[in-house]
Amino acid sequence: MTQVTRYYRDDLSIDQQLALRTAANRLREHFAGIYGPDTIEWFLHSSYDQFATPGSVPNSLPLLAERFARQRLTALAKVESHHNDSRPVVLFLCVHNAGRSQMALGFFERLAGDRAVGWSGGSEPDIELNDAAVAAMGERGIDISTEYPKPWTDEIVRAADVVVTMGCGDACPIFPGKRYENWDLDDPAELELAEIRPIRDEIEHRVRRLLGELAVPAARGR
Repeated sequence: MTQVTRYYRDDLSIDQQLALRTAANRLREHFAGIYGPDTIEWFLHSSYDQFATPGSVPNSLPLLAERFARQRLTALAKVESHHNDSRPVVLFLCVHNAGRSQMALGFFERLAGDRAVGWSGGSEPDIELNDAAVAAMGERGIDISTEYPKPWTDEIVRAADVVVTMGCGDACPIFPGKRYENWDLDDPAELELAEIRPIRDEIEHRVRRLLGELAVPAARGR
């Protein structure tokens, strides 16, 4: 197996270095013939930097970096016409990417299945998801607990066919010619579960409407 270029960092433990090298190898295999080792490692390590903030859990950072780098490279491949399977891509954006946009993504992925692609991001990503939002979605049989707050990047926004904004205001990225929708929804941060349920239900209604406009059949059931 050809070895990828190594990025050594003084602030990482041996276990973290090993985890990042393993992640780089997996990404290299996934994007073989599209992107080279240097590009993959740059995206991986810049993604790591996005999550290496005070309060983050060091042992989880390599996995988060790999997941985010995979999404970014997938988006870049679409932007650069290396890969496009014709499925519509919808990006849900809010401030903390811990409540509204995560609930929207949860409904979108459940209802659209593999017929469309959903992503989410925030202008000021939180450290973790809103527990009450996770609980509210759990009541509908949708587990979003494995998701994580993340920022958006240019390639992700450029790859989206529809960008849905929810309260990020002037911080939301604007690219000419792209379809934007603004969903005026209350921020569930610091709200109780009972107060989040109406927000959750309104999000589901809007996701179903959006899927209809995109001609993506929504899965039956709740």
